[in-house]
Amino acid sequence: MAGHGTEDHPHGADRLCEAGDRVYSRAVRRGRVPRTDAEPVPCLLELALLHPDPDDMDWLVPTSPQEVMTRLLRGVHDEVRESQLRVGSAVAAFEWYAGLGRQLQALSASGEGTAIRVLDGLSRIQAAMDEATAACTAEVLTVQPGGIRREDELTEGLHRALALRGRGVRMRDLYTHVARHGQGLLNYLELMGGAVEARTLDEVIDRLILFDRTVAFIPANSERTMALELRHPALVEYLVTVFERLWRLALPLTAPLPDTGIEGISHRERSIAALLAEGHQDAVIAERLGISVRTCRGHIARLSETLGAASRTQLGVRLAQAGLDRPPQAAHVAAPAVGRSGREARSAL
Repeated sequence: MAGHGTEDHPHGADRLCEAGDRVYSRAVRRGRVPRTDAEPVPCLLELALLHPDPDDMDWLVPTSPQEVMTRLLRGVHDEVRESQLRVGSAVAAFEWYAGLGRQLQALSASGEGTAIRVLDGLSRIQAAMDEATAACTAEVLTVQPGGIRREDELTEGLHRALALRGRGVRMRDLYTHVARHGQGLLNYLELMGGAVEARTLDEVIDRLILFDRTVAFIPANSERTMALELRHPALVEYLVTVFERLWRLALPLTAPLPDTGIEGISHRERSIAALLAEGHQDAVIAERLGISVRTCRGHIARLSETLGAASRTQLGVRLAQAGLDRPPQAAHVAAPAVGRSGREARSAL
């Protein structure tokens, strides 16, 4: 939020403007304020002193003064080397926040104030991710949906990955099988060496990043301009369990995909066949497998050709006859009772 109103509020959290002081104090006393109250003071959102209420986006809830003090202390540690003059004003600001903190004692006693935090805007998401990276000491688990990873997506978080590798942090990444064909991903894994282990599945859940099994980040909207920072132990433990179960089902990136056992039908086409049998539309199948709709329809056309189906209805019957109406892991593979088509058998993907 570096746009409207920023020039009128050129300050940090250690020296709020008068208007920001009033709105933040009111938010602390009442537990939340309407979003309209913060429109004249964009500094409160820019400084993450207020953030959207997960239960009602029309309201803003305050970051606890204790957490604000922690952030300021972290910043002061570096700034003291440059200017001793800031120490006095920072200490005064801490005393002010401490006074407000006593008013919030009843609200923060349960510890739920920061268990779920809405991160509004890409800059706030990046800042929270950088903080989690700096605090991480042992392990990072990620799920990366979609298809082939673009170079800019891989470069975006490269500085964090290199910092983690430098501290000996272990990283495990889950991708869709389609990601195997991206040279950018292969280059990234080669650069990271043994610090990163990657596996793939036909389809994965939405994006998930877990640091040290204590904090998780997930998208909060389809555009990924908002995210949830989760620190509630039960929620984080649940997400870790989901990741570990997917990890056991996944294949190492260096391992070949299993053969379908049916000549002329690739592993990807078998996955498409199972989703077709469940009644999904082409666009849904493409999104779940990380491919384009055009590519998906091309595979469906080849399935119809291989199985000798003249229509979608007939294709559904032929898929069941060939044992392709179930996920690859559960299906009993049998040779289809159809003649061989004129085209050559294709590769696993």
